[in-house]
Amino acid sequence: MLNSIVYKPNHVVERQKLVQNSHAPIYYRLPRSKLYVGSYYAIFTVGMLSTAFGAFQLIRGKPAAE
Repeated sequence: MLNSIVYKPNHVVERQKLVQNSHAPIYYRLPRSKLYVGSYYAIFTVGMLSTAFGAFQLIRGKPAAE
């Protein structure tokens, strides 16, 4: 019942060879790292644009009501 959890194959040597043989930057060496870095950049960009838009709205202020 627990064999699928307990007896998993060890892929450390394969991953170590993959990382050490690559000449790419460290954040692009592992599988799916482009997905992780790209999604981080996208979320960071949306957050920074939202912050800049909010700051611009605060600086601009509300129109004076007459």
